Amino acid sequence: MCGLLAIRRRTAVDGRTVRPALGDTHVTLAHGGGGRAMHDLIDAVFRSAFDPPGKEDQARLSHPALTEPGAQLAFTTDSFVVTPVEFPGGDIGKIAVCGTVNDLVVGGARPLWLSAAFIIEEGCEVALLHRIVASMAREAKSAGVRIVTGDTKVVGRGAADRIFVTTSGIGVIPVGRNLAAANIRPGDVALVNGVLGNHGAAILAARGDMALSTTIASDCQSLGQLMEAVLAAAPGTVAARDATRGGLASALNEMAEAAGVGIEIDEAHLPIHPEVRGVCEILGLDPLYLANEGTLVLFVPEPQAQAALAAMRATPAGVGAAIIGRAVSENSGMVTMRTLFGGNRIVDMLVGEQLPRIC
Repeated sequence: MCGLLAIRRRTAVDGRTVRPALGDTHVTLAHGGGGRAMHDLIDAVFRSAFDPPGKEDQARLSHPALTEPGAQLAFTTDSFVVTPVEFPGGDIGKIAVCGTVNDLVVGGARPLWLSAAFIIEEGCEVALLHRIVASMAREAKSAGVRIVTGDTKVVGRGAADRIFVTTSGIGVIPVGRNLAAANIRPGDVALVNGVLGNHGAAILAARGDMALSTTIASDCQSLGQLMEAVLAAAPGTVAARDATRGGLASALNEMAEAAGVGIEIDEAHLPIHPEVRGVCEILGLDPLYLANEGTLVLFVPEPQAQAALAAMRATPAGVGAAIIGRAVSENSGMVTMRTLFGGNRIVDMLVGEQLPRIC
């Protein structure tokens, strides 16, 4: 880690820390060269927003949850290459924080710390970096996590697409929590916290390739508060998965295969925005396969389903929550859907890629 922490910050005569104002409007290869230009970029753009602890090449961290006997560490990492980097409802910075936080919370972890590494293309606007980093800082604060370490690299023109972000996250799983798809049993009820496909549709419209005019915004949001509310109201919750790339269909197929159960869903109960349905009809897409960045699916025992639903709807991230189906003993490893016309169809795993560079 040679980016965010190992910085000789300038000090005024009275001892105050002085962060240099960055005069450059665009990133150059000099900003990745390890010298004063790089240090000024990091200090002015990244460190000023994240304020990581210490000045070493690693973050040194402690937390009372780490000393609880039987608690487990949860660790995840992900890279983000979304295009465009700014879109209705979010940007690559916000999605990087939300994506990593949500990967932790669906396993029952309470997120604590994130790292953030940036691959920046020569010529990227410094103003864009400021917006993305500020967005990350806001979302991290909202999610209750700290960005404590990271790195920056600058590559030549054409070697990246303005900016790529990689985030890793560490959280603590409290004693007694064991959320895993393999725990799902026949009779368990499936719920989602909100609308499906908004992120994929928003990205598609923002690219401008299809000349679509729409008000759809990404569902990009952190889900820690929602998961804690659900686990308090429905402590028997057995599994959760965020429905990102591949959408709800792929998430359910992964869970059905891991548990060795069938999963049946009801098309009439799926919360899909009319504009998303319209975009999908025009382009021949299926909203079940569109990516989400603030939507999860979870399974709870049937006696706790209504409590879980009410807990979801009581949080900002769950106002559109719905019960969409259940696990069954038939059709092991398969997902089926009762259609609006009264028939049934198989909902298979996504084959190929409906929309690349989605997150």
